Amino acid sequence: MTSPDTLFSWASSLAMLGWIILAIAPRWRFTKPIVQYGFVSILLSILYAYCIYQAMSGDGMDVGSFGSLEGVMALFTSPIAVLAGWVHYLAFDLWVGSWEVGDASRRGVPHLMVIPCLFFTFMFGPVGLLLYLIVRAFWTKSLTHENF
Repeated sequence: MTSPDTLFSWASSLAMLGWIILAIAPRWRFTKPIVQYGFVSILLSILYAYCIYQAMSGDGMDVGSFGSLEGVMALFTSPIAVLAGWVHYLAFDLWVGSWEVGDASRRGVPHLMVIPCLFFTFMFGPVGLLLYLIVRAFWTKSLTHENF
């Protein structure tokens, strides 16, 4: 088995590549197949599934639950379980960032206005999504349910 440290490095590098492509080359012909159609997120999801399997099949995951903060903390006490949590964030945040880029393109929001949203989505997930939705609302001058 490859070490959790090595998998962490690979996953982080792959996600960073996706973020860089989204930020600097949103119209490059390979951006859609690599990032926007989810190829990078799919690879991260496969790694996530592997990590969850490893964590649950051995001594990798302590008994815990999603019913309380203490229960969730107990789930993330081994390196492979923490890696699974990290990869979960990487996959979903990148998917949200790619959605932001595609949605902005469809709605005519300039990419330069999306770049700060991408940064915040990369660093703080939901804060970046919120920022993008605010930027989009101001740019399109619309807050109707059709925006979502």
